[in-house]
Amino acid sequence: MDLLNTLVDKGLRRELPTRDEALAVLATSDDELLDVVAAAGKVRRHWFGRRVKLNYLVNLKSGLCPEDCSYCSQRLGADTGILKYTWLKPDEASQAAAAGLAGGAKRVCLVASGRGPTDRDVDRVSDTIKAIKEQNEGVEVCACLGLLSDGQAERLRGAGADAYNHNLNTSESTYGDITKTHTYADRVDTVQKAHAAGLSACSGLISGMGETDQDLVDVVFALRELDADSVPVNFLIPFEGTPLAKEWNLTPQRCLRILAMVRFVCPDIEVRIAGGRELHLRTLQPLALHLANSIFLGDYLTSEGQAGKADLEMIADAGFEVETADQVTLPEHRRDGGCGSGSVSGAGEGTGCGSVCAPAEAPEAAAQAEPGGARTDLVAVRRRGAGTDVAPNA
Repeated sequence: MDLLNTLVDKGLRRELPTRDEALAVLATSDDELLDVVAAAGKVRRHWFGRRVKLNYLVNLKSGLCPEDCSYCSQRLGADTGILKYTWLKPDEASQAAAAGLAGGAKRVCLVASGRGPTDRDVDRVSDTIKAIKEQNEGVEVCACLGLLSDGQAERLRGAGADAYNHNLNTSESTYGDITKTHTYADRVDTVQKAHAAGLSACSGLISGMGETDQDLVDVVFALRELDADSVPVNFLIPFEGTPLAKEWNLTPQRCLRILAMVRFVCPDIEVRIAGGRELHLRTLQPLALHLANSIFLGDYLTSEGQAGKADLEMIADAGFEVETADQVTLPEHRRDGGCGSGSVSGAGEGTGCGSVCAPAEAPEAAAQAEPGGARTDLVAVRRRGAGTDVAPNA
């Protein structure tokens, strides 16, 4: 395909595709899908080789959120049955992080639900960052706490944070249909505050909320314009008890096309497969590693993910390798503008970072659903790890 040859050439030169080219990727047929993956894979390998960065989420405060984000299991008034607890103490958060680091993660993403942190909250998280870094030499820490006020990004940076995550989630034109309690401009402002403070800026999207192809292209072009170091791609989990519970719009093939489009638009940026990969990519998860260079290990914020051991086996079986602590994620030309560590943060509900996720362990149910159909059997509320007495999944 001339389109794919053009996109590979542009990706190797870090040249922005046209919007029509990005839309054309999303419009390719299933017969063309492997060609699309192969083409985007060339761009991914050029900038990131076969390395896969592992990230681990620690949910510092679960539920209890005053925001009304339609996709989120922690939203105001949601009856989703998730764990609800207030702030973990620094030693509790550090202990939770240790599980992920032992499993091979090089970055810990500290997430808290809510509109945004108070100054006291920033103090809490700063103490947690220091505790984690004191006990784990070389670890990268990202915070994801919602909308930032003036000076808070600088304080987090001073405490040792490497990155800050705050997703745009969807296009500016449709943002008001998803959330009413804050604006798209509020989110852009927070990403810019993080960047200005010297934090590595992480911002991504959620697909599967009923958006159009144009919406997807708009938000990814906006993310490139913001110059985020990392773009987490979330796939909506239609969590029962949320307004989007009936939105089952994604197929594994659709997810791969979205990831390929993101890679072509953001060729030298860390692209992370975030919430929803087990539920929507299912058995095609290994193909997605040819497009993205980063994933989350283990469980998510309010739901369970694929077993950490299965993640590691998948990476090895697909011919990839886990990125080590002494390897820098981003290409050299991107390291000077941010914190230099080169990566990102996480997918956190209620802070604008994403969605919930699900385990891949329900083989007996696989034959019960049509391809691309609703797989409510895979949506499992997290009952282990942070906020519980049960060992975490990592």
